[in-house]
Parts: sequence; C-alpha cells; structure tokens
Amino acid sequence: MTKLNWGLIGGGEGSQIGPAHRLGSGLDGEFSFVAGALDHDPDAGRDYAQRLGIAGDRAYGDWRAMLAGECARKDRVDLVTVATPNSTHFEITKAFLEGGFHVLCEKPMTMTIDEGEAIVKLSQSTGKICAVNYGYSGYSLVRHMKAMIARGDLGKVRLVVSEFAHGHHADAADADNPRVRWRYDPKQAGVSAQFADCGIHAMHMASFVTGQEVVKLSADFASTIENRVLEDDAMVNFRMDGGAVGRLWTSSVAIGRMHGLTIQVFGEKGGLRWEQEQPNQLYWTPVGGRVQIIERGESNLSPEADRASRVTIGHAEGMPLAFANIYSDLAEVIRAEKQGREVDRAAGIYPHAIDGLRSMAAVYSAVESAKDDGKWVDARPPMFR
Repeated sequence: MTKLNWGLIGGGEGSQIGPAHRLGSGLDGEFSFVAGALDHDPDAGRDYAQRLGIAGDRAYGDWRAMLAGECARKDRVDLVTVATPNSTHFEITKAFLEGGFHVLCEKPMTMTIDEGEAIVKLSQSTGKICAVNYGYSGYSLVRHMKAMIARGDLGKVRLVVSEFAHGHHADAADADNPRVRWRYDPKQAGVSAQFADCGIHAMHMASFVTGQEVVKLSADFASTIENRVLEDDAMVNFRMDGGAVGRLWTSSVAIGRMHGLTIQVFGEKGGLRWEQEQPNQLYWTPVGGRVQIIERGESNLSPEADRASRVTIGHAEGMPLAFANIYSDLAEVIRAEKQGREVDRAAGIYPHAIDGLRSMAAVYSAVESAKDDGKWVDARPPMFR
C-alpha cells in the first residue's frame, strides 16, 4: 500500500499538540510526514523539520512557502494539518482548500461565525475535506456510545450532561504567566476563554454521541480570578433538535480535576457514562437493571468501536490513539476518492467543518446569553436557521 503524503503547519519544537499529531498520523502507516512549516521562526522551523526527517526542499520557512512549494509538486501532500495559533486558522485553511488540498484544522476552526460559514461553503464547493480536530471523538468507546444511541438502546434521549473542568489555571499567582494570561485576554483569545477552549469539546461530544444538534442555549460565565476579562468558569444549559435537554459545565479553576472531560446520556431505556481519563470503560445501566461495564476491545461491540480499537483488551488507549482514529478516517476517505469506491461507513463520522462552524456559533451565542443574565438565545449558525 502506497502511503499518503502528509504535511504539518505549526506544532514545532516544544509544542503541546505537535507530537500528538505526528504520532496519530503515523500510527497506522497510512501517512508519510513529508512536508512542514513548523514554527513562526523560519530558521527554527526548517531546522526542526529536517531533524524530524523532512527533506530540505520541503522544510518550509512559513505556510505561504509551503503552499507555493506543494502546489508546484506532482507528489504534493494529500492532507495538511493546521496546528497554529487560533487566529491564523481561517487564513491558512482557506488558502489550502483553495489550493486543492484536504485539511485537518485544529479547533477552533475559525474565530468568527462568518469565517466558519465561508470555510463550510468553500469545502463544499471545492469538494475537499475540511475536518476539525475534535480528537476525543476518536476514542473507541465514545464511538460505541454513539452507535448504541443510534440503534435505539437508550430509547428517546432525555438528558445529556457534559463536563470539561480542570484546575490548571486556578493559581492567582499565575496571572502574569504568559502561557496563561493570553487565554483570558480578548485581544488574543477572542470573545471567550474557557468555553471556547474546552467547553466546545464538551458540547461537540454531546452532539457527536446523540446525533442531535444544539438549537438554543442559556449561559452563565464567571471570571473568578481578579483582572481576568474573559471567563474561567461557565455553566451552559441547552436544548437539542431531537428533544434532549443538555447541561454543560466547564472550568479552569476546578482544583483537583486533572482533565475532566466526561459525558453522560440518559434515555427512556437506560443511561451511559464515559470519562476520558478512564477511556477503556463505558458504564451502561438499563432501566431497572444493574450497572454494566463495557470494556474497550471486548467482543460484540459495534463496527465503529471495533474499527477504533487498536490494542488488546485491558491495555490503556490514550489521546494520540484517538487522534490516530481521526487520521485513519481521513485516510479511508481520501483513498476511497482516489479509488472511486464507497467510503467505509464507520470512517465517515470524523468531525467536519460544519461541526467547527456550529461550535463557533455556540461560543458567540453563549457570550451573548451570559451578558444578558442567561437569556435563552438561538445557538444555530445563521446559514442553518
């Protein structure tokens, strides 16, 4: 099998997210890492790319040079990952889609709703993939959760409770730490801090597993540390288009919480609970019955779960492997296009540009609601109202 060519923008030396993308893209042998513009410092980016094994003529100083260079090659990259600061996502993603490349963009996909709608329309008009890295949707048991709900195991979904709460920004002494400070500065972070950073993961997870979209919401934001302009804690109530009620809590000041991403779904026939820090277990309780533990890798799971399970039962699977499932999905879609065949149904559930747009619309709606004492507001992007 010939490998697909992959390129990375951002994710340079010392990056938090770069290693996860490099591990995820290479895990299945689907992609070769052949091109990169890895750092805002051109020399540092070129040097690091070559130390990672990229040929000198494809170790680019910036993304514009990479776009020009790859457009001129017959062996151009099949997929470009954008892992740069948030404010640059739109410009880079738009340029590469227009150049005829498939793109995986880190979240948030854009900084505004208008930009998000432009990316959705561009992806549709060019026929090129624009995926968004809601990487937690790649976990095997999250996909099994989605499959159980879709086949009716829970009956009608009544309630979704989603959380993403950690305590890593709880120390007021870190107020001037540049790694923390920018997140709460509107000039650098945009209109929202914690909800836009972590809350949209929790909201996407709610939509992903239930198959329902958020139509309206009511939000309460708090800045619990003095001098923070943007919120470090948020509670969001929402309603979904299939009738489910949603509750979401996200925080960066929850001391004792490490990562804190959890999802619970309660229906007519039973309830499900999954925690990202213990991803090998999915807790299922049928109405009137006892709690059952579904183990990742056990027999008789859904095709979606089986496709996303990589190591034998009882061994932990972590975040880079969840990322790898997103890359595996994209490789399957790209190969199917090249070969003129149908895409494996279990691979078509990766997060799309529309998911990125819906998240940005939810951010702006939550900000509007929080400023108006929790008033209920329409959470849908204008193009879907």
